[in-house]
Amino acid sequence: MNMSVSQLASSPSPWTDAPNRSVTAAGTTFAYRLLGPSAGVPVVLLNHWGANLDNFDPRIVDGLAASRPVIALDYRGVGASGGEVPRTVAEMAGDTVAVIRALGLDRVDLLGFSLGGFVAQQVALSEPALVRRIILAGTGPAGGVGIDRVGSVSWPLILKGLATFKDPKTYLFFTASETSRRAAREFLERLKERRSDRDRPAGLGVLLKQVRAIHAWGRQPPQDLGRIAHPVLVANGDRDIMVPSVNSEDMARRLPNAELVLYADAGHGGIFQNHEDFTRKAVAFLDA
Repeated sequence: MNMSVSQLASSPSPWTDAPNRSVTAAGTTFAYRLLGPSAGVPVVLLNHWGANLDNFDPRIVDGLAASRPVIALDYRGVGASGGEVPRTVAEMAGDTVAVIRALGLDRVDLLGFSLGGFVAQQVALSEPALVRRIILAGTGPAGGVGIDRVGSVSWPLILKGLATFKDPKTYLFFTASETSRRAAREFLERLKERRSDRDRPAGLGVLLKQVRAIHAWGRQPPQDLGRIAHPVLVANGDRDIMVPSVNSEDMARRLPNAELVLYADAGHGGIFQNHEDFTRKAVAFLDA
């Protein structure tokens, strides 16, 4: 049975005001934010390559936290978390398990976006009893199509962002259509809503170390996803260039208890472009 999350003093404030917290686990200090009610199975949020706590979409977090505790984590060596950035997804998963246990929790839901989806799969495989339900967004399986080329696809678009004075996520997460670009602008504005106590940005060193872990995930042999018996919601845009959308379809076929949602005219950030619909689906899935 879960420890009462009230013992962690969850915050009734919205995501933009949730206090920064820390917990010691696996030999270092991890930064996290906790919000939502004290009752219910907590959902742990695991984010993308180069992301810190301020890269979680406030609308999605607040939507989830309306009815359950939400815990967002910084990986080791990222943002205000201590230690060195892990070189493998398995190490990140081990850290995630250690943090969950250090918080006194023995059953959680997981929402992993992109790199966070790799971590969520590994946690489910290594510690299945710790996990109840899983949401995998903009992500793919070990050995998945094109995952070992994330860097080669992304670096030119990161440079394009710098050259055009735009956040690279404009090009990495969204398509070139006007609808998608408008969604990109709105998403990036949402990420700026938190005005104080923002997290430490991830530097180039974090990006380089994490992309090695991503490449290694893409090159390793496929895992037996049939071992993940948990209910899984798989979501993505239908035009993801970072973690090709075919990987979402592949996971949905291989996972024995999966539901697939693909958003039209949407890229890697399909859940952000369609945040209202995604949040409704995610809440319904976690409530089922």
